[in-house]
Amino acid sequence: MTTNPIQTGLLAYGMSGKVFHAPFLAAHPGFALRAITERHHKQAQQDYPGLISYDSVEALLADPKIELAVVNTPSNTHFELARQVLEAGKHVLIEKPLVTSSAEVNELAALAQRMNRHVFAYQNRRWDSDFQSVRQVIASGQLGQLIEVHFRFDRYKMALNTKAFKETPIPGSGLLYDLGPHLLDQAISMFGKPLFSRKTTGIFRPGSQVPDYFSFHLHYPNGLQVFLTSSLLVAQPQASFVLHGTQGSFSKARTDVQETQLQQGIAPQDAAYGLEAPGQEGTLTVASADGQFTPHSYPAPKGDYMQLFEALYQTIRNGIPYPIKLEEIRWQMELMEQSDDSL
Repeated sequence: MTTNPIQTGLLAYGMSGKVFHAPFLAAHPGFALRAITERHHKQAQQDYPGLISYDSVEALLADPKIELAVVNTPSNTHFELARQVLEAGKHVLIEKPLVTSSAEVNELAALAQRMNRHVFAYQNRRWDSDFQSVRQVIASGQLGQLIEVHFRFDRYKMALNTKAFKETPIPGSGLLYDLGPHLLDQAISMFGKPLFSRKTTGIFRPGSQVPDYFSFHLHYPNGLQVFLTSSLLVAQPQASFVLHGTQGSFSKARTDVQETQLQQGIAPQDAAYGLEAPGQEGTLTVASADGQFTPHSYPAPKGDYMQLFEALYQTIRNGIPYPIKLEEIRWQMELMEQSDDSL
């Protein structure tokens, strides 16, 4: 049993707080979910009795017992709130996108160093079951030298989002800053910083003021080509992960079940949590020396966002480096900032 859990506060209790943060902070023995900011409707205590509900961020940050605060508010508020957290002498975990520019990443990194505190990026989809399959297949070497990689994150949502900050042309809005951090982080965590890249964005939904389509073409050493694509107007999704190498190919749909399970109230410690249903396996096709192709069903490992919180704990309490480096987030921001070929 952990005798010194990290006292943690959430800055909001919307979908992100309820689904992606509170269940893990409550379940991991290394954390104590102490407080939350709720300006209007006081709901969190119904789910977590004993939780302190503060009326403002300032009141929560004035709590001397809180060591870590989670910034899970609208994207355009991340930088200012994270700055306040650090200046209050607390570690900060920030939802994606971490901030809205590479300059803001640099400012937070410098402030964290001065305050002797950590800035943590919440890039949970490194621990999706489908992406873990990709990692395993590449690590196995069965594909040979990688030539071409495609990652997609598609939805079909013609109607504009009711949350105004997502549809207003302000820093951090639009699909690029919503799903771009997921795809870019997966690519960067797998392959590192590209040699150079090309970005394209487009606006297609009636009345939209922000991009609802984007693509990146990332160029890596040894000729590796990586394509990242996301759209809000895909009625028939393709495979979300497609890899081609000199010795074979791999394809996998976006099948991670964690978000759906969490929304259904399934707890991270449930035995069925993170396990894909039968029939959702990827397909690994290996070419033999005589030109024959052998397809194999490739089951996914367990998806487990708890590993992100375990990494947080190990960094704060034991000084073990956090796997999501701020340098990688800076690269991500630089890629999103680059000029694009708008459609």
